[in-house]
Amino acid sequence: MAEAPSLLFLCTALLRDEIVQRADVPPAVYDLPPDLLDTLALHLPPLALQNLQSGMPSELQNEDEHDNDCLKGGRKRRRYSNFNLAWKKNFNLRWSKLTDTTQPVDWQQRYWERHLQSCLDEAAEIASLPSFSKCIGEIEMSDSVLKYIASEGFTHFWCAKYRKLSYNCQQFGCYALCLSLQSVFCVSEICHILRSCKLQTLVLRWIRFQEQVNGLCKLLNQNRETLTCLELIHCKLSSTSVNSICNALIHNRKTHGILQFSINASYFDETDPVALPSGLVSFLSSGRHLYSIKLCENDLGKNFGKLVFRTLLDASSCLSILDLSENNMAGWLSNFNRRSLTGIPTFSMVGKSLQSLRVLNLRGNELRKDDADNLRYALAHMPNLEFLDISDNPIEDDGIRNLIPYFIEATERSFPFADLNLENCELSCDGVTQLLHVLSTLRKPLRSISVADNSLGSSVAGALGVIMGKSIQILNVEGIGLGPCGFQDLIKGVTEGSNIVNINISKNRGGIETATFLLKLLSGASDLVSVNASYNLMPVESIDIIHSALKIAKGKLELLDLRGNNWDDQKVEDSLIAEFQNSAKKILIYSSSPTLDGLYDGDP
Repeated sequence: MAEAPSLLFLCTALLRDEIVQRADVPPAVYDLPPDLLDTLALHLPPLALQNLQSGMPSELQNEDEHDNDCLKGGRKRRRYSNFNLAWKKNFNLRWSKLTDTTQPVDWQQRYWERHLQSCLDEAAEIASLPSFSKCIGEIEMSDSVLKYIASEGFTHFWCAKYRKLSYNCQQFGCYALCLSLQSVFCVSEICHILRSCKLQTLVLRWIRFQEQVNGLCKLLNQNRETLTCLELIHCKLSSTSVNSICNALIHNRKTHGILQFSINASYFDETDPVALPSGLVSFLSSGRHLYSIKLCENDLGKNFGKLVFRTLLDASSCLSILDLSENNMAGWLSNFNRRSLTGIPTFSMVGKSLQSLRVLNLRGNELRKDDADNLRYALAHMPNLEFLDISDNPIEDDGIRNLIPYFIEATERSFPFADLNLENCELSCDGVTQLLHVLSTLRKPLRSISVADNSLGSSVAGALGVIMGKSIQILNVEGIGLGPCGFQDLIKGVTEGSNIVNINISKNRGGIETATFLLKLLSGASDLVSVNASYNLMPVESIDIIHSALKIAKGKLELLDLRGNNWDDQKVEDSLIAEFQNSAKKILIYSSSPTLDGLYDGDP
């Protein structure tokens, strides 16, 4: 027999039903004791909770503020904390998968921002139809969106007025700090319906025509005082478009407040220009607080890259991240060589943008060995660089040898170079062995290195073992062809007190020697958090070895990826899954069936 509901529950339910069916909150509700008011808040849908919180009498708010000033645990802090808990509960009911990955201070703000984004996404689908002819603000939201914010008993809400996009934007726009918009919203009307927004981050997709650029510029002007991050994705941009967008961001043609600027997967009408658009030059030169520039997957030519680099060289921003990945920029640094630096003291350059740079990403730019040599001299303009990614560039062994003198010099700085990514660079065992030998002798070894997806073979294992004994924390050797012999040699580099935190040894066909290596690694690396050992053709006999390894590491390791090893499911269930995957701390990823992404053939 079901337990009878308490009197408190019945009263709370009755009051909740009264509130959700009204457009306001009865004044008597605010006379409730604080504990009962907080309990009521936890049972209210978002729109009613919004009315309850926004309608709180000013005298109560003033008392709360006074209490908060006097005591750390004052009434306002308690009240805010309980209301925030109610907002988090509503957020979790609607977007449960995002709750654990989102930790905002203000769940009310996060809820309405996310709700508004849902409204805009649904409206974009409708406005994109060829038959659409209304004003954007007149688009009505579906029940699938509105059902989350109000009870069906709230009859006022289901009126047409409350369904309109314009109502949702005007009512909740003040909570939106970050929005993503489709090009269909780049019209004059959007400025009106989003007039209550004070956007900090704006993401635009599929901008194609000058009319859309004009609408975007009006929105940028409206939020210019607060906007710090602008991202353009899948856009087609002419010089005129770029000039308009950049000029809309600059205050009185002097400076701007953008911290992060990104153009991704877009097309420039002039990919290999003689000169950069004047607006872009002004934007890059006047951003004193510009922190991150990303121009990725835009098929930019070498001249574009060269001109961007030259502009930043003379700029005075505090740039920290420069990402020019996935372009076609072979030869873009051909004017940087030993002679170009003759007579110029190292690191005494005109501007300071590149002197403050910490991250440089040149992945997938078709760079070759001569480019690597020129890059060495260009890197002299970046004395504080910590992270360099030149993956997916066919620089070969000669290219990496050209860069070795830079690595030696860079690791001796007060802010030493720390992270190097060399995935899929057509390197051989000889080149990588030479590099690792140099890196292992440095006074300040690297923090992380990746040589994944290079055909290195088992002979490189000795050099890898040496560098593992240093202060290296992150090592990625995925798909380099270690084989059983390589893992046997790699074991020798695992010592007690190893600093390894994250290691990827997947797709190396190591067989049972992979498990033996894991046993040694997990017993010697006290800080180890994550291991990817997937797709290594480990036989079923490896399961008992891995079980012993996990016993040693229990309480330390957070993730062990063992997918794609074709073990007997029952054996894995009995030895590993029951104890480790189903525990409170899930550290095991396992699947006996290889996926297409995981299939790997080490044969040429």
